[in-house]
Amino acid sequence: MPRLDPDLASLQEVRDALARAKAAAHAVHEYSQADIDRVCAAMAQAVADSAAELARLAVEETGIGRVHYKILKNLFGSEATWNSIKDEKTVGVIRRDEQKGILEIATPAGVIAGIVPTTNPTSTAAFKAIVSVKGRNAIVLSPHPRAIRCIAATVEVMRKAIQRCGAPADLVVALEHPTLESTGALMKSKDTAIILATGGEALVHAAYSSGRPAYGVGPGNVPVYIDRSADPAKVARTVVASQSFDNGTFCCSEQALVIDRPIEGALVRELLRRGAHLCDERETALLAAHCNKGNMMNPDVVGQDPWKVAAGAGFDVPRETTILLARQGGVGRAWPLTIEILCPVLSLHVVDGWREGCEVCLQTLKYGGLGHTLGIHCEDPAVLDAFFLEKPANRIIVNGPTSQGAVGYSTWLDPSVSLGCGPQAGNISSDNITARHLVNIKRVAFTRRDWAEQEVADHARAARLGGEVAPRGSGLPGDRRRRASTAAARPGSRRASTRRAPRSSRRPPRRRRCAAAGPHRRARRARKALRRGPTSRPRPRAARRARRAAAGSAPAPQPLQPRSARHQVRADLHAPGRPRHRSPAARAARRAAARDAPDRVGAAHLARHRDHPDPRRRRLSAGTLPGLPAPRGDHGRLQGLTPLTLDHDY
Repeated sequence: MPRLDPDLASLQEVRDALARAKAAAHAVHEYSQADIDRVCAAMAQAVADSAAELARLAVEETGIGRVHYKILKNLFGSEATWNSIKDEKTVGVIRRDEQKGILEIATPAGVIAGIVPTTNPTSTAAFKAIVSVKGRNAIVLSPHPRAIRCIAATVEVMRKAIQRCGAPADLVVALEHPTLESTGALMKSKDTAIILATGGEALVHAAYSSGRPAYGVGPGNVPVYIDRSADPAKVARTVVASQSFDNGTFCCSEQALVIDRPIEGALVRELLRRGAHLCDERETALLAAHCNKGNMMNPDVVGQDPWKVAAGAGFDVPRETTILLARQGGVGRAWPLTIEILCPVLSLHVVDGWREGCEVCLQTLKYGGLGHTLGIHCEDPAVLDAFFLEKPANRIIVNGPTSQGAVGYSTWLDPSVSLGCGPQAGNISSDNITARHLVNIKRVAFTRRDWAEQEVADHARAARLGGEVAPRGSGLPGDRRRRASTAAARPGSRRASTRRAPRSSRRPPRRRRCAAAGPHRRARRARKALRRGPTSRPRPRAARRARRAAAGSAPAPQPLQPRSARHQVRADLHAPGRPRHRSPAARAARRAAARDAPDRVGAAHLARHRDHPDPRRRRLSAGTLPGLPAPRGDHGRLQGLTPLTLDHDY
């Protein structure tokens, strides 16, 4: 059997992984909060127990960072992450506001696509898996090609922990042969519910262009302003510790030190005392050429020790060096070291006062770090307030390390390795992304108790502004809806027990009009009147007249007079006190008498229609009526007679 093309094999792997993850997510859909928490706790504990082994494997495979700090990151991505979300509700009713009548219900999003970078592979994989499973989701991880083995090992540790809890191991799946095409297919698949993208600017742009909901992490070019009111020794200790934290591979690590001039000398001396190296002009130029390739960060310097970076640039520094400091006269393409460089290399900017420092920080943020993180070391409240209000950074770390502070390690921010940068950087969120961002929250709202009064008041106000007295549907006095609702609420009302049919169903069907429609209708009326006879119930108008006459307000109505000889015969037959003949012979005699009686109306009828301008009326006077249907039933005796012999009021 021929081998499948590698690109096609990777695409098939994506489809299979998504199908497995989707089935696993469906299997835990009915899990309770306690059940899913038990699974997540086991995952976090398993990664923490393997933190050292996974850290060594990550450094060995990627060549980035330091084992000691990789261990700290693995503990942060597992235990610290779980401790921050273990009490958070992600199943069923998560919030109940009795006063407002609102319930919030959490449901799983589905399958999460997690893109894992090479800078922090094991800690990022653990973090994304734990926060995804917390919401009863499954996750498919796409590793960076340079970190496949260490990420696969991390995933295998979590899968075994999940199996020990009795849950499906496919809640966490990692691609074994990731490519650019397979990562793109994973992000664009209809089975992907949400994308968690951590990586370069191109990757984040691809995630947002995939057509699926995405949380992307923008680049971080973090400036740190050091005010004259700060303590130089404390600042130096903080900056060195932050840059030494895995060699500055967090995107929130410091990139530029903006120093107020009165404190410059003392701060530089403290930094040098703690192992920093201040580059001269030649070393600065060499460093710029090595770290900046085409206005992009050289990937070969990411996470490297300072002495290795210096050696790559062409000069030597002691192996104990903690930071490489390089002075820059501005921000932009003319100053190559002002871009984001994820290694212990910092640009130095000296300013006169906090206002100038504010401007340099703003330029640095706009040059690749908009919306991400800013640091400030200051004891002056007025300066702090100015930075808080004016800077386009969504995380401002005060008097502390930005590497550990922005991710929530040294601060009380939500622990996360996915830091949203907000609309300024094209991100959907400015939060530290965590478990609550990966569940769907639906809301149940009960109608307000004061809604009826509020609705009437608002309608009344709008009616006054619009000039309408009672707009339809407003419920104001004069509105038909108000009358209908009042009638429906009245005891014994017909509206209270029966619902009126829609207008469309009450409307009679339209009849097709033609020239003979009128004569046909009048013929039917005549036959009905002949069957009823004069003894039928009087019409409502006559009844009203009779009541008014009885009350003395009008003369008594005259009794109905027969309009023809046949009516007279029927009146005589049904006269009060006269017995009704029900035998066949009596009925035959009655019909014969009606047929032989003279028609007293026929002559007047003929005279009225003989000279009429309408030709149809003149034809009636001649005794012809086209299309007149013959009578049916008991009135078959009228067949063959001309219309003039009938009692029709044409």
